[in-house]
Amino acid sequence: MGEPQEQQLQTIVKESKEADSPENANVNNESSVPQLRPCKWKWWLQMAIYSFFVLSGQSVATLLGRLYYDKGGNSKWMATLVQTAGFPILIPFLCVSPAARKCTTAGNYNATKPPSALILAALYVSLGVFVAVVSMLYSIGLLYLPVSTYSLICASQLGFNAFFSYFLNSQKFTPFIANSLVLLTISSTLLVFQTDSDSTKTSKGKYAIGFLCTVGASAGYALILSVTQLSFRKILKRETFRVVLDMIIYPSLIATIAILVGLFASGEWKSLNREMEEYELGRISYVMVLVWTAVCWQVFSVGIVGLIFEVSSLFSNVISTLGLPIVPVFAVVFFHDRMDGVKVIAMLLAIWGFVSYIYQHYLDDLILKSKAQSECVNQLSEDSLIERG
Repeated sequence: MGEPQEQQLQTIVKESKEADSPENANVNNESSVPQLRPCKWKWWLQMAIYSFFVLSGQSVATLLGRLYYDKGGNSKWMATLVQTAGFPILIPFLCVSPAARKCTTAGNYNATKPPSALILAALYVSLGVFVAVVSMLYSIGLLYLPVSTYSLICASQLGFNAFFSYFLNSQKFTPFIANSLVLLTISSTLLVFQTDSDSTKTSKGKYAIGFLCTVGASAGYALILSVTQLSFRKILKRETFRVVLDMIIYPSLIATIAILVGLFASGEWKSLNREMEEYELGRISYVMVLVWTAVCWQVFSVGIVGLIFEVSSLFSNVISTLGLPIVPVFAVVFFHDRMDGVKVIAMLLAIWGFVSYIYQHYLDDLILKSKAQSECVNQLSEDSLIERG
């Protein structure tokens, strides 16, 4: 198990000792079950809501991004901008979130002296620039690939996350994680060999560019999650909801500024008015597609933030990957993408890889609970012997 799981184990044992103390004995005997059930139900409800935000936000935003290109949108910079420019809707959450709330999950780090403003600025700027690069790679991939192919290739991000977590977050490789990595890699690689005859506008050269950019974006996104987790442990050393929001808002602000610089430096801003006039669905629809794409990406961000706060960044990536096979199904319905044999096999391999990854976390959770129970029993035995002595 990794360091966060060991910390969780220590927390469980500590709470168990406190719960079994003499002053708490009567309370536990009378009302432990009524008190724990609402907490469990509340936690699972929060997980369901956050997971829904991730799945729905990611799916709708991806489909709207494809709609933007299909109906006359051509600006890669604009498609990139909407991925980060919606961050102001998160500011109200930043204002109402308590600054001193402690995280009680596996990522619970001891409160220490906060890092200097210079270190925080360097962290936010570096992450923001990297987010801008990854967003541009995603935009290029979505421009040159059918949305079903694009989404299936994005499933490789889970494998990349396992790879980076091994070096940055002390994630240990097990047979199930290795199996997941291999399956997701094969799933993505299969798609480069298909012809995609349903996409007549894309040449083989552009298809290859789209494939490479999407794979690169998936690797970059996985690296961002691993670096974020590393930053919590090594730099921020605490995981309050406010700090997690800071890690979303400030890098998004830097990324938005960087993308705006690219938009004006490239000269694409000059063609935006003509692009809006010639958009097949009309001017209003053009604006609404961009606005709702930005909103959906922020809904996705809120879900990711919630899962990072309540569980871990690794788990948030698992839920994000779970939503990727959903998009090809909707792409067949709304964009008439062909779901040929290669895509079906790639989708099944991606799902298989995801299940393998989830099963490993299930086994880790069983081991964690078993160790916690064993340590609690041993501690109780020692306390009993001391009392008898």
